Amino acid sequence: MRLGKKTAHSAEKEKGKVKKKTGKAVGDRSLEAKGKGEQAKGGLKQAAQNIKGAFKR
Repeated sequence: MRLGKKTAHSAEKEKGKVKKKTGKAVGDRSLEAKGKGEQAKGGLKQAAQNIKGAFKR
């Protein structure tokens, strides 16, 4: 996996984690849900890149 993509996917996952925690802290369920979604999206992108990398070897 290219380092740039790996970093971008990790950043997306972390951004989602921050939104989720912020939403939970302030009681904003919408923000918390968006954070969970972004976190999952980043994780799926990372998994897809790992699978691509395994087939390239």
